[in-house]
Amino acid sequence: KLGVPFFETPTGWKFFGNLMDAGKCSVCGEESFGTGGDHVREKDGIWAVLAWLSILAKKNEGSDKLVTVKDIAVEHWNEFGRNYFCRYDYEGCDSDSANRMIEHLRGNVLPSATEGSKMGPFTVAKADDFEYTDPIDGSVASKQGIRIVMDDGSRIIFRLSGTGSSGATIRLYIEQYTDDKTKMLLDAQEALKPIIDTALEVSKLQEFTGRDKPTVIT
Repeated sequence: KLGVPFFETPTGWKFFGNLMDAGKCSVCGEESFGTGGDHVREKDGIWAVLAWLSILAKKNEGSDKLVTVKDIAVEHWNEFGRNYFCRYDYEGCDSDSANRMIEHLRGNVLPSATEGSKMGPFTVAKADDFEYTDPIDGSVASKQGIRIVMDDGSRIIFRLSGTGSSGATIRLYIEQYTDDKTKMLLDAQEALKPIIDTALEVSKLQEFTGRDKPTVIT
C-alpha cells in the first residue's frame, strides 16, 4: 500500500546483512522476533525497544489519553489487515523419521499442490522448495523450506534443522492474513486452527514422528 520494497530471505542474518550493506533495506526482522536496523549486522533488542518507545512518544504527542502498543497495533491492523502467525517446533525428533517426512512433502505433496488444487478447506496458489538468489552477490541458497501458499495469502512452511545424533528439529511456520475488522483480536491459535490442522494432515507429521504436539509454540 505504501510502495515500500521488501525482501523475503532464508533463515540467517547474513542475508539481511548483504541487503543492508547495499542500502536495500534499513529495518529487518526474523520469524523468531529478532529485529534490527542497518546500524549493525545482528539483531538488536535494545534498538527494538528504543524504536517502540520512539513510536509511542510520537503517537502520544497531543493525545488526551495514553496511546498504548495495543492501540497502535489495532490501528495498523484496521488499515492494513493483520497477519496471524505462529511457529511449532518439534525438537529432538528421530532424524530418519524427520527426513522421511520432508521427503514425503517433496515427493508427494509438492507435485500435487498445483495452482487451483484443494488442500483441506484451502485453495493452493503455489508450492515450492524455497530457493533464494541473493540480489547483491548472486549466491543461491536452495532447499530453504517447503512452502505451500494459498490463494488467500495463507502460508504453510516446513523446515528441518539439526539432523545430527542429538535428533532433528522440525519447524512448522503458519501464517494467515485477514482484513476482516471483526477478526483482528482473535487468539492466534484460534485464528490459525484450520490451516494448522491442514498442515499436520498433509505432512503426516504425527504418523512419521509419533509426536502429537509440538515441544514449543511461538
